[in-house]
Amino acid sequence: MLLIGYGNPGRGDDGLGPAFSENLEGRGIKGLDIDTDYQLVAEHALAIADHNLVIFADAEMGSETGFSFRAARASAPQTLGSHSLHPEAVLGLAEILYGARPEAYLLGITGYEFGAVKEGLSDRAQKNLKDAETFFLNWLATERQERKSRHA
Repeated sequence: MLLIGYGNPGRGDDGLGPAFSENLEGRGIKGLDIDTDYQLVAEHALAIADHNLVIFADAEMGSETGFSFRAARASAPQTLGSHSLHPEAVLGLAEILYGARPEAYLLGITGYEFGAVKEGLSDRAQKNLKDAETFFLNWLATERQERKSRHA
C-alpha cells in the first residue's frame, strides 16, 4: 500500500497532505509505504505501479466537512510536463506506461488559510488533520481485515 501526501507546507494549510503523510510515517505502520512531495508529477506513476492500493492525501478547499474520502479512477492526462498533475492523471500514466491499475482513494483534508507564504497549519486545519488521521487508521484496520478475509 502506498500513501502519497502532497502540498506546499510553506503556504499555510496547503501543507495538510505532507503533514498527514509525515505523521503517519512517524507511526511506522508495517506495509504502508509513504511518499511526501510538493506536487504530483509523472514520476509518481512508477511508484504507483508497484502497489495494489494507493491513497492520495491533499488539502481541500471549500468543504463543509473536515475531510473527504472517495475512490479515484484513472483518466488520461490532459498535459504532461514538469508541472503538477491530478491523482487521476497519475493513475492514468501508471496504467498507460506500466499496465498498473491499483485501487486508489483521495483523502482531502479541509484547509482554510492558503496562498500567503506562511509555515504551519491553522487551528481548524489541525483539528481536521487529527480527525482525518483517526478516520484513516480505522479505515486501514478495516481494509486490512477485509483483504485478509478475502484471501483466507
